[in-house]
Amino acid sequence: MRKPEFAPAQIEAVLRARFGGVERFERLAEGDESQAFGFRGDGAALICRVNRSRLGFDKDGFAHRHFASEALPVPAVLSIEPFGDHWLSISVRAPGETLQALCAEAADLGAALAATMDAMAATNVSVLDGFGAFAADGRGDFTHWRDYLAAIADPAVFDWAAVSHIISPEAVQPLLEIVQRLAPKCPDVARLVHGDFGSNNVLAAGGAITGVIDWSEAMLGDPLYDVANIFFWRSWLACMEAQALYFETRADPRLYETEKLTCYQLRIGLQALYDAATDGDTAFVGWVLERCRAIAAR
Repeated sequence: MRKPEFAPAQIEAVLRARFGGVERFERLAEGDESQAFGFRGDGAALICRVNRSRLGFDKDGFAHRHFASEALPVPAVLSIEPFGDHWLSISVRAPGETLQALCAEAADLGAALAATMDAMAATNVSVLDGFGAFAADGRGDFTHWRDYLAAIADPAVFDWAAVSHIISPEAVQPLLEIVQRLAPKCPDVARLVHGDFGSNNVLAAGGAITGVIDWSEAMLGDPLYDVANIFFWRSWLACMEAQALYFETRADPRLYETEKLTCYQLRIGLQALYDAATDGDTAFVGWVLERCRAIAAR
């Protein structure tokens, strides 16, 4: 999904009409799908994000209502409003900076990040049902975790033929076969998974994690999936490399599950590959494909 490209002045005008007075308006670091702006309104520090879909915003609100705790800080969503054929989300701004902005300090945040991941894994998930990415009502589409993993090779879910002009089936098929072989070895683990943990989705200040944001990819499954996400993207972002090194230097027991880590990294990579091919981003397709091949070769 392409990210919106509204001029900051357009968003600021909407916020001024909404709040009356707006201070310290600024554009913030963004993910791949939403524009993000910080401002002060009604005396509070707030965030406005703009997306073509409201699903991720609804999931942010769901995550705050059901999962937020002192150990897992999830900012409150104050409103979700239509904006033409787009959506605006206004939420409380968590203090601190993103891990990507704090790249030089990422290594020192390893213990705090691991503790946040443990808190996420220990969260009560009784409001969720099914496996894989859940909708705004907490329901996932899959009966088993292995089904979610293997779905990447299901043409009814991922139409690889439709992107064959961007990436050849011969390049993808060996990677799909590895996931299909390993997925049945991954038992049902029904815990909270962020789905895109790290980088711009985790904020920190004073050596502590102050916010976990953007729950659009959240799912019910194995928390090791979030560790795999860090390891897949380690060579793309320096802050992810620092996090991966934290786990490696401490010989974290999570890293002993090598087959599952391989399966999860390839599942993450193939999803990114499909999305990039759908968007026609040939340069990114090339990088992701080589990264997947490197993981498969181990």
